[in-house]
Amino acid sequence: MSAANVLQLIKDKNIEWVDFRFVGLSGKAQHISLPASEVDEDTFVAGVAFDGSSIPGFRGIEESDMVMMPDTESVYIDPFTAHPTLIIMCNIHTPEGGRYDRDPRSIAQKAEEYMQKAGVGTTAFFAPESEFFIFDDVRFENGMNKAYFEVDSEEAAWNSGRKEEGGNLGFKVPVKGGYVPVAPMDTQQDIRSEICRLLMESGLRIERHHHEVATAGQGEINFRFDTLSKTADNLMKYKYIIHNTARQYGKVATFMPKPLFGDNGSGMHVHMSIFNGDTPLFYDKDGYANLSELALHYIGGILYHAPALIAITNPSTNSFKRLVPGYEAPVNLVFSKGNRSAAVRIPIAAVSPKGCRIEFRTPDSTANPYLAFAAMLMAGLDGIKRKLDPRALGYGPLDKNIYDLPEEDKKEIRSVPRDLDAALDALEADHEFLTEGGVFSQDFLNNYIEFKRAEAKSVNIRINPFEYGLYFDC
Repeated sequence: MSAANVLQLIKDKNIEWVDFRFVGLSGKAQHISLPASEVDEDTFVAGVAFDGSSIPGFRGIEESDMVMMPDTESVYIDPFTAHPTLIIMCNIHTPEGGRYDRDPRSIAQKAEEYMQKAGVGTTAFFAPESEFFIFDDVRFENGMNKAYFEVDSEEAAWNSGRKEEGGNLGFKVPVKGGYVPVAPMDTQQDIRSEICRLLMESGLRIERHHHEVATAGQGEINFRFDTLSKTADNLMKYKYIIHNTARQYGKVATFMPKPLFGDNGSGMHVHMSIFNGDTPLFYDKDGYANLSELALHYIGGILYHAPALIAITNPSTNSFKRLVPGYEAPVNLVFSKGNRSAAVRIPIAAVSPKGCRIEFRTPDSTANPYLAFAAMLMAGLDGIKRKLDPRALGYGPLDKNIYDLPEEDKKEIRSVPRDLDAALDALEADHEFLTEGGVFSQDFLNNYIEFKRAEAKSVNIRINPFEYGLYFDC
């Protein structure tokens, strides 16, 4: 879509405001709105100025002037605003006109360009399965003398005896008992369907939705795969629409990996494949799980670099509350066909040559999607470049339920880092694969690690309420 087409759309749809958005280091969307009457052809050439020093981890105050450059292929109409508003995603440029090397969206685009220049393929396709919870109520507070959180849901297992409902109607979702039940146990069919309607109106192709395993309103909506950068844009749209639809229903949505103790967390399983034109490069009818050697080398890169990769794909202290054995958590750095206990699963049900793909199950939605998808692609490309065979490296295939293996056998399987600090240590030690072709700059990685270490420290120095039960009577 050209700038002229966008301006015509503004006129045809009686748009009053144009919302220019970009994504910061943490993966959260930021925005500035201009009256539609102030948007013209020059806006798409000169961009929209903003203060980069006010965005955490972005820019120093002495060099704070930054520019949002609109991407006319990313427009959609905001379904929530009272005044008709058009949303446009932007790349970040410096005042001199160059791409800003700390801009996550530009990093994603550079990863795609690197793959093409390397001659591996023309297109990398990504499809995330981003799980979430929709709660009825959330409360939390952290102070000098108190720290707590509390969430609630009408369908939660802990409310089977609640009287405040004016007559408890039962049908609560058991712990680990929430996978695809029908109503009345699944209370969120209509809200998920409304989310899907809005997502489809905004341009996403929806494949399905359903209740997920955990109690208290865990759900999943799957949208169609697309190119790396477009999928990251689509995931930002997905999260925005889920958050705001939940709010319209008087509820609250979260993509936090582990909001509840004792039940499954929310992951973001990422499906990936590479094509050369119309030819799928991951498919070989004679290979293990119909995988080509190129696909196996891609898997080798993912698993070899996984400890460092996880600092970007699972970049929160809460991520590691999910990455523990026993809750379908993909902590085991092996690959396997159709096996959800492995970090890399090869889907084998109802798969065609063009649908042949790998699924990296470890990531979660605290990840900045532009950075996470770019890092995954770069790890896979390094595996292809170096011909890293996951079989020779001891990463499988392991076609067994890994959770049921004897403890001695489990010790032979490499696992994910124990916490965010350990993942950041791994990233410091292993990041050259990310800087290939100038995709991730050393400045970006240094800044990212410093930013995330400060985040981890802010959690580590605070007192956990559970510690009172352990130590108060010492």
